[in-house]
Amino acid sequence: MTAVHVQRKAFGSLEVLGDIRFTVAPGQTLAILGPSGVGKSTLLRIVAGLDPDFEGRVRRPERLAMVFQEPVLLPWRTCLQNLTLVHPDLTEAQAMDLLRRVGLEDKAGVFPGQLSLGQQRRLALARAFAGRPELLILDEPYVSLDEATAAEMLSLTRDLLREHAPATLLVTHSEAEARSLANRVMRLDGSPARLVEERPFRPREREALA
Repeated sequence: MTAVHVQRKAFGSLEVLGDIRFTVAPGQTLAILGPSGVGKSTLLRIVAGLDPDFEGRVRRPERLAMVFQEPVLLPWRTCLQNLTLVHPDLTEAQAMDLLRRVGLEDKAGVFPGQLSLGQQRRLALARAFAGRPELLILDEPYVSLDEATAAEMLSLTRDLLREHAPATLLVTHSEAEARSLANRVMRLDGSPARLVEERPFRPREREALA
């Protein structure tokens, strides 16, 4: 179980996050919505342990992975090496299977700079799941993709989530993306940002977008 209680987060005198508390269990996906600049990505960095400068407490599992808004890949390494070097216990056969799952099996020897943005995002997703994360953090992973590519990525992510069942946090501006992937949604608003709504998605809401 991931349990988060952020009492306060500030950058100097600017307070950006107020009192925010939530949990997410294995197999659950919690979507975080809110206006641009409200602090959603800041909250994710706190949960991931990338920003320890806050008041509050986060309990997270040991194995976690984060997919950023921009694919953070090793440009001087091939697609296959982007998996095997980051996860040394991953065999080449396992890495190739993951590349196959995300439709990049024929790109194993290609460098990230030779891929389209959609393919780079697929590789970033494969790398995240390569570590068998107990907690998966997705920070607007479909931003800047065309509609068809975003739909393909959503379907792929949904399949991988069902297969691996990590606890998942998804930041998105899209209600449709949230309904497609999440069991629950919470909204942040205000200055400093606070939790203004948290509710489950009804099954029929999700099925309509599956």
